Amino acid sequence: MQNPSSGQSYPAGVVSVLLNPAGWLRQTRVGALIRRHKNRLLLCTCRGLLNGRVHIDDYISRPLSLQFCYDFLMKAVKTPSESQKTGVQYVTIDSSHAGQRLDNFLLTALKGVPRTHVYRILRKGEVRVNKGRAKADYRLEEGDVVRLPPVRRGGSAGQEVAAKAVASGKFDWLNERVLYEDEHLLVLDKPAGLAVHGGSGVSVGLIEALRLLRPQNPFLELAHRLDRDTSGCLIVAKSRTALVRLHDLLRDGHLDKFYLALVRGHWQGGARSVDVALEKNRPAGGERRVEVGEEGKESASRFKPIEKFSDVTLVEIHLLTGRMHQARVHAAHIGHPIAGDEKYGDPTFNQGMKELGLMRLFLHAARLEFRHPLSGRALFVTAPHPPELERTLEQLRHRPEMVSAT
Repeated sequence: MQNPSSGQSYPAGVVSVLLNPAGWLRQTRVGALIRRHKNRLLLCTCRGLLNGRVHIDDYISRPLSLQFCYDFLMKAVKTPSESQKTGVQYVTIDSSHAGQRLDNFLLTALKGVPRTHVYRILRKGEVRVNKGRAKADYRLEEGDVVRLPPVRRGGSAGQEVAAKAVASGKFDWLNERVLYEDEHLLVLDKPAGLAVHGGSGVSVGLIEALRLLRPQNPFLELAHRLDRDTSGCLIVAKSRTALVRLHDLLRDGHLDKFYLALVRGHWQGGARSVDVALEKNRPAGGERRVEVGEEGKESASRFKPIEKFSDVTLVEIHLLTGRMHQARVHAAHIGHPIAGDEKYGDPTFNQGMKELGLMRLFLHAARLEFRHPLSGRALFVTAPHPPELERTLEQLRHRPEMVSAT
């Protein structure tokens, strides 16, 4: 067997090891492997090294010290700390997790497991609650027993990307966008274009960056979410107790969220309520969409016109429930799609808004009103208009066909 680039020959007696290094490695503990089989270790790593990680010809003549063999192993295969497959685990839910969605519990309990894999094992029924299947949105109850299947924990590559991005100062500006903070929670002004968490196609999200920026805070979890293209107020819990109580406020409708949106058309009349059920669908070969449907979940929004123009209207949207894409789907349902909405909007309208300089979704989480989850005092948090949205409004205000504000 030869090195394909240099012609270097390997002894015939180790060809089988080269062809199946993973099988041989599984039978040997790493420490014993390094101490007892350093020559064979060097050869069994050749295959991985020749695949492009390190070129073996750069090292073939170096002394076979224990450190040298260990360096090869670290480059050629993942260490157990980077990729460990756990056995079946059973977790009994206590009061601190009662009321939490099952998928959110799993994302925390299975740190290092890709988000897509967590949802896959849920769909396949590998996660069980009280010995039965459970959906992602199931609310855990105290005393529930959750079965966690064997999973391989990895994620080191994504963590390295996040760590490097934070170390380079790429996310330092996050600390300047804190709108409110105490020992239990903080509210951030999220910019448009930043995902709240990493996932498919996103190596670093807001919450991953925040955790690395704030190592002094051992617990940081999103209390709710904003779409990637939406800006504005986002709550992050700094303790499990705060998170559970924030979820209670959201579920009971005691955390009021107000959005500003620019919608197509001249609004007729005053405030309007929209109360239609929403359901998630995934068209064949397409990405997930939310649609109005009788079999969906109950959802309600209240629209109030703030400023009217001849062909567009600035509205405030009060979300009375918190469904995925709720504001966007409700706006489209009543014939007033949001400007810049590529998924549910009007392409012709969006193009016209681009000509005015709008290059993003005009949806901003402008205000939160709620009682503090621990102290009970009233909180009112406001996120200022992003400059790019304010510029669009100024463009509209200086058009001659402007209609007076309401």
